[in-house]
Amino acid sequence: MFAVRRLALLLLAFAPLAVFAEDAAPAASLDVVCEGTYPHHLQGVCLDDEAIYWSFTTTLVKTDRDGKLLKKIPVANHHGDLCYHDGRLYVAVNLGRFNDAKGNADSWVYVYDAESLEEVARHETQEVFHGAGGMGVRDGRFYVIGGLPDGYQENYVYEYDDKFNFIKKHVISSGHTFLGIQTATFAHDRWWFGCYGSPAILLVTDADFAMKGRYENNCSLGVESYPNGRLIVASGHCNKETGCTGRIRTAKPDEEKGFRLVD
Repeated sequence: MFAVRRLALLLLAFAPLAVFAEDAAPAASLDVVCEGTYPHHLQGVCLDDEAIYWSFTTTLVKTDRDGKLLKKIPVANHHGDLCYHDGRLYVAVNLGRFNDAKGNADSWVYVYDAESLEEVARHETQEVFHGAGGMGVRDGRFYVIGGLPDGYQENYVYEYDDKFNFIKKHVISSGHTFLGIQTATFAHDRWWFGCYGSPAILLVTDADFAMKGRYENNCSLGVESYPNGRLIVASGHCNKETGCTGRIRTAKPDEEKGFRLVD
């Protein structure tokens, strides 16, 4: 009996590693190109059971799950990464300067009805000192991330309740990342943060923002939770003449690379 209990405790201790194993429920892989081109580059994606939502800096776009355009609206520059929660889209918005050491940002979260893309609310998040650029949601609370000046060796996550009352500033001991963190999602018991850079950087933390891994891998244009132990990762390209595009693909968490795209 003692040996059985000891084995059970050991299995619980190593339970976080299960994030790299597939769940039992099947889920179809996605490889979707957003219909159309847009004046500015992709900043983030999220999805529900019927649609995909794309933030192209100055254009908010809704497509079906095959990428067919359903609706688009012009939005203020700079709309960043976004998340979906209870029928609404929450978008990190900075109307000031990004990455300024003196804090000359003007940070907000804009809220849209997911069905119509009608704006329904705005919340100040001025605590996001270097500019709100992305966000995620977990257990009804919202977490905003953003810019970072040169020389800083840590990143910051700003936690808000469901009314956007400020709760806490979390510190990630990540080392420097170029222009901070661009995208965020909580998936499979971990936080996933996409950062710019050459190479681009993926940060993975536990639920309390303790570092679990730093990888040379690119999800700086969008990362989202997906069933079956997987993720959705966005990419995009810009052409001066034709505009900017977006694409999402399914990815599988990986111990060595952070994630691997699924063919």
